[in-house]
Amino acid sequence: MSVLIIKNIENEGPGTIEEFLREKGMAYSILNMNSCTAEIPDVKDYSHLVILGGPLAIYNIDNHPFLHFEAAITRAFIKSNKPVLGICLGAQMIAYAIGAHVYQGASPEVGWYKVNITAEGMNDPLMSSLAVNDRHHADVFQWHGDTFDLHKNAVRIASSDVFENQAFRYGDKVYALQFHIEVTPEMIREWFEKEEGYDVDAMVNQARELFPEYRKRAFAFYESFFMNN
Repeated sequence: MSVLIIKNIENEGPGTIEEFLREKGMAYSILNMNSCTAEIPDVKDYSHLVILGGPLAIYNIDNHPFLHFEAAITRAFIKSNKPVLGICLGAQMIAYAIGAHVYQGASPEVGWYKVNITAEGMNDPLMSSLAVNDRHHADVFQWHGDTFDLHKNAVRIASSDVFENQAFRYGDKVYALQFHIEVTPEMIREWFEKEEGYDVDAMVNQARELFPEYRKRAFAFYESFFMNN
């Protein structure tokens, strides 16, 4: 069992996903797709695919040629019936790869938000593991302005007031999450330390307060995704 993790930009790494894989002793490789030295992997060498985030826009894919290769990798994993997890840009990549429309949303979500877990999500062993106190919501960290339509064969498992499609499942092994379950307080500090207009200290302090339970719920999601898929 070996996991392929795709990074789209240098500072959006796998966070607690990598922590989980190390703790479980699972083999993994991190592929920097925007590197000119990146080699296209052989799908047969991997059991799982994880696609991380980034500020790129799928609807401007021709401006970022490596995204075409990333889409081909994503389709290959899906067609091979292997588990795929997309986070933020990764979720948008999955939507694009299966033929759904990806576009700019009405307004961005940046910071800590609640998302509503749908009835289908609460019946899903992975999505329900993110629920707070078994209720139909999760506290999650967001940083996105783009969104996507729901593919006719996908199931919506989370939504919010601003973005109807916060998370979906495609088949029984492909999960797309607009939000960042992998994030740590240190990652948030790194992401926003050079950004203007944000109260970074407030976001990081909230992250530190939420992180022990946030990490616990994320690990429960990873347990089902990596170990039971």
